Amino acid sequence: MRTPRHQFGRTDLPEKQQRALKSAVRWEIFTLCYTGITIILVAAVVGNSQSMRTAWVEDMLSTLPQIVFLIALPMVRKRPTEQHPYGRHRAMSIGHLVAGVALLATGGVLAVESALGLIRLEHPSIGTVNLFGHTVWLGWLMIAVMAVIVVGPFFYGPAKVKAARALHNKVLYADGDMATADWHTNAASIVGVLGVGMGLWWLDGAAAIFISIGIISDGLRNTRIALSDLMDQRALRYDSTAPHDDIATILGALHALPWVADAGVRARDMGQVLHIEAFLVPAEPGASAERIAEASECIAETSWQVQDVVVTLCDEIPDEATERITRQS
Repeated sequence: MRTPRHQFGRTDLPEKQQRALKSAVRWEIFTLCYTGITIILVAAVVGNSQSMRTAWVEDMLSTLPQIVFLIALPMVRKRPTEQHPYGRHRAMSIGHLVAGVALLATGGVLAVESALGLIRLEHPSIGTVNLFGHTVWLGWLMIAVMAVIVVGPFFYGPAKVKAARALHNKVLYADGDMATADWHTNAASIVGVLGVGMGLWWLDGAAAIFISIGIISDGLRNTRIALSDLMDQRALRYDSTAPHDDIATILGALHALPWVADAGVRARDMGQVLHIEAFLVPAEPGASAERIAEASECIAETSWQVQDVVVTLCDEIPDEATERITRQS
């Protein structure tokens, strides 16, 4: 019996993926709470430092992947309907695109603002505060805050990447990957603040530009990946570095069918699951419906990610089905 709670369209999650999903949700909620605290802490000490203001905005932007994941998750779990016969798995890719564009646009604005500050020779000033009856340079508090909040991402970043690998979720992977590299932002802001303290005022603006470029880079990468997925590029791994591993597995399974002489596959990444189109050239003409059903079941059993399977018998494999096997005569 199917368990609706753990459904992705027509696909039930295996136990391993169920655990990974629960872990991912917990880490995303924890990250939102953790980042909320860091935003408040940075806001309390931001002062006139451009690099600190940029790091503060970067902290706020870093919540986008978590929000996207948590909003899209209930949508992709809904079963296909007449209105949405393929399910709503694209919701994850759409959210991925929105987050990427937001990062790209905001990073660009911050980079221009930081560059203009340098061009205008704006000298930032960092004052002092009274802390427990002592006068303390605000820069030391800035450095202390940035040094402390960098600890969290080193824990939840790799944890999200691990869950993303199990779930084949590119939004989750992008979130974990950006969190793992988040220490660059903290280090740059610390350098900027120290530069102001040493009289090297331009280091603050340079650090802000460095942080902005990191935001732009994240935005470009995520926008490119999301757009490519929405335009139905060949299915890739969760990290978008190579063809999806299940394609080779599916071709191997089809190769094992004795009545298949040639086979090709087109795999469409729906954001969380795969839609497989298999083109088969029978070794002998007149393949029966039973054999088509056999091939379909063979493909469906290769991976939990295979949601929809279409098997077509043909005389020749289409050129678009680049992943293919041919039985040796």
